[in-house]
Formats: sequence, C-alpha cells, structure tokens
Amino acid sequence: MSIGFAVPSALEAHEPPEARGLARDGVRLLVSRGPDLAHHRFHDLPALLDPGDLLVVNNSATLPAAVRLDRLSVHFSTPREDGTWLVELRRPAPGGATEPYGGAEPGEWLPLPGRATLRLLERETPRLWRALLDRDVPAYLARYGKPIRYSYVAEDWPLDAYQTVFATVPGSAEMPSAGRPFTAEVVTALVSRGIAVAPITLHTGVASPERDEPPYAERFEVPEATARLVELTRKAGGRVVAVGTTVVRALETTAWTGTTSGWTTHVVTPENGVRVVNGLITGLHEPRSSHLRLLTALAGSDQLERAYEAALDAGYLWHEFGDTHLILHK
Repeated sequence: MSIGFAVPSALEAHEPPEARGLARDGVRLLVSRGPDLAHHRFHDLPALLDPGDLLVVNNSATLPAAVRLDRLSVHFSTPREDGTWLVELRRPAPGGATEPYGGAEPGEWLPLPGRATLRLLERETPRLWRALLDRDVPAYLARYGKPIRYSYVAEDWPLDAYQTVFATVPGSAEMPSAGRPFTAEVVTALVSRGIAVAPITLHTGVASPERDEPPYAERFEVPEATARLVELTRKAGGRVVAVGTTVVRALETTAWTGTTSGWTTHVVTPENGVRVVNGLITGLHEPRSSHLRLLTALAGSDQLERAYEAALDAGYLWHEFGDTHLILHK
C-alpha cells in the first residue's frame, strides 16, 4: 500500500451501523501495535486498554451545517468573532457527488430558505468564503439546516445520527466521528476498569478538503483539569489515548505552544511528531489526506501501511459511519 491507495466503493459506509443491524459499539475495531495486528469489535475496547490509561474525547456537538438551494449547497464551517462565518459553496458533480463551486464573486448575495440572505465578503481560502448571514446562524441552521452529507451516504439521516455520547458543546460543522461508536455501556466499562475519560473541545470545520490540502484553523479548548490529567497519566506511566485526530490536534497544540484555548493552526506531521499522545482511536482515512500524515506521525509508516493493508483485505468500512482503528505505539 502507498499513500495513494484507492478505497473501493464497496468499502464505503453508506449508512449508520444501526441501519446495518449493528449497535454503535458493534462496528469493527482494528488494533495495531507495532508489528502486531488484531481484529475486534468496538465494545471490546475496555479490555484492550490498561488501568491507568487516559482517554481524551472531543465534546463538540455537530451542527446541521448544510443549507441546500436549488443548484448549490452552503456548508457553514466556522464562526468568526466579528459575526461572520466561513462557508463553502458546493454544486452537483457527475456521479451524484458534489464539488466546490468557484463561480461566486465578492459582494454577491445568495437568497436562502426562509427569506434569509447570505452576503459573500471575500475568499478566505480557494474554497472557503467569509460571509455574513442576516440573522443568527445557529438558530437559522436549527430550522433550515441538515447535517453535511457526501455522495457515499445515499440519504439524509437525522442529526442524532451525527452526534456522539460526549457531545455537549455545539459547534462542529461535521461530526467528530471517532467518538461515535462509544456507548454509555462502553464508557461505564472503561471507568470501572480504571481508565479515565477527560474532555477537550475542538470544533471541526468542513472536512472535505481536496487532496493534499492542509487542515484549516479551528477553535479549541483544553480544560485545565484535562491538561492536568494528561500530565499525571504520563508521569505515572499510563498511556494518553486520543479519541480522534481532533483530540490529537488540540493536545499537541497545547504541548507545542503552551496555549489551552483559541484558534489552532498546528498541523501534526511526521516531521514534527507528537509529544503527549501514545495512542489514537480513529476511523479509516482517505488516501493522501492530512489525517494520514498525522497517523504516520504517531504510528510510523510501516505500522500504518500494515494496518491499512489489513483493513482493505478484511473489508473494513471507511468514513464517518464505518469501522475504527486503535493505534498504539507503547
């Protein structure tokens, strides 16, 4: 396998596992630790970690961030302090997919459902606009928005399908999906085994970057209590296991910069490595994505290559409703 591997359409998760007859915690869990690989179900997780380990989770809740027009969709990504939002415009593409729409101009007004108006101010990136809606965005999205859905998911699912059990702070354009397989029963079993669980908040922006496109700045907060638990766990010899690449980004931002809240532009790469995270629970990621570079920073290219070859061979499912991967390097 190379960084440019292809994911067959048969290995894309087209609906939540509940629609496939599984519980949330019934999805498959590939465990990779150095040269060793093992296949489990997610509900086995408590037995795969040790007392004294710490799981750090993202408590960001998903917004219904997509507003659909006749020929376009507006994806609300990230709010700014001045009341503007970063938004992405997407249009239909062949095969039922969508693609970024590049035909808009600064100053253009877009009429939205409910007689709302969105004014495009300026391009923030080649794909994202800074824009201003003429009313409160969260309240508007609660009435007119739907969860962002890509072409591999054939139908709309309710917002609850895009929330995790940890979701308490609304703000993510797309679900922090590594936390989706957790259930109250799994969390209870973890705590009963002596494995701590602590939150951070990182609000994800739109997660549809083109290949080789770096991640955008995102809002985050690492509570003082969580930072302290991370420090105590490491001193005691336990493992800090991040639930999702968002958690890695938040914890590593704090480790590298000393800041515990605000905006993070930190990108975890094999070149700069990781300082505090010993393990990661994550989904299976697209080829040539920044997520894979983050995984390589944690696991190394050899371990990651073996794991992805095993996932492809065993028919693991990709994307937010798919299967999971526990990476340990200690």
